[in-house]
Amino acid sequence: MYIHAVSHYLPSEVIGNEHFTRLNGLSSEWITERTGIRERRKAAPDENTNTMALEAVRRLFDQTTIDPSQIDLIVGATYTPYDTIVTLAHVVQHNLGVPDIPVISISTACSSLINAIEVVEGYFAMNKATLAVVVVSEHNTAYNNETDTVSGHLWGDGASALLISRERISEDDMTIHTIITGGAATSGKATTGVMLKPLEQGVSMPHGRDVFINACLYMPKVSLQVLEKHNLTIDDVDYLIPHQANLRISLNVINTLKLPESKLLSNIQKLGNTGCAGCAIALSENRGIFQKGQNIVLTVFGGGYSFGAMLVEV
Repeated sequence: MYIHAVSHYLPSEVIGNEHFTRLNGLSSEWITERTGIRERRKAAPDENTNTMALEAVRRLFDQTTIDPSQIDLIVGATYTPYDTIVTLAHVVQHNLGVPDIPVISISTACSSLINAIEVVEGYFAMNKATLAVVVVSEHNTAYNNETDTVSGHLWGDGASALLISRERISEDDMTIHTIITGGAATSGKATTGVMLKPLEQGVSMPHGRDVFINACLYMPKVSLQVLEKHNLTIDDVDYLIPHQANLRISLNVINTLKLPESKLLSNIQKLGNTGCAGCAIALSENRGIFQKGQNIVLTVFGGGYSFGAMLVEV
């Protein structure tokens, strides 16, 4: 599979740590030390998961001569839906005006990007599609409880979109070599580590330490597995894009893998935790620095202790 284009959208409002100092008495230094976050983006009152996704998709097609009518699959991913019946992917289909194609929305929490691309892989393998849009979007601030001193300061909003083809379209396409995903819901406190119950108040994270430990275990483990499947070693990795949950987790992951910090791509410092959109946003943000032949590993971990990794060659 090939990534022909990738885009992202971020709301314009910036929320600095000082907001939480005024709200909860948490110092900016304390938040930065524990999470790496200095600021995050917040969707405007007239924005939501769907509007951010549509803007990311619009920007995606601005990058290519491909016409939306050529798309034969749309996969959306979010755990913060605007509507739980008319899904994110169906709104994208309506906006693009492409009738009668497979349209799916999924959620595996913050791992949803890799699982969404794996769904595309399955459709391609079954000869049921050849050109797909994957769109990931999170409106965390719509669900978040800002007064929660444990996790209220972590979350940001944003969206990203990818155009993925079964055959190479141009020499600039990035190759997806290997995808591995899994669920570790039998580990630790997987079913209560991070929760978002729509009928209750906000995101809750009663077992943050357990989440930290398992994220630091599974992201390096599955990263090595995708490399081994393609007969590569950690020395062959040019960049690692981990799920943007916590800078301390990211640094722990590269330390476990014995990668220098220069190979870590991180946007959590300015964007906060943007959920399943974070890795795709980072891929889009850094597209201009990648050079032909470089290997990029994206690795994710989410609530329910979902995990996965993907090997991409520029």
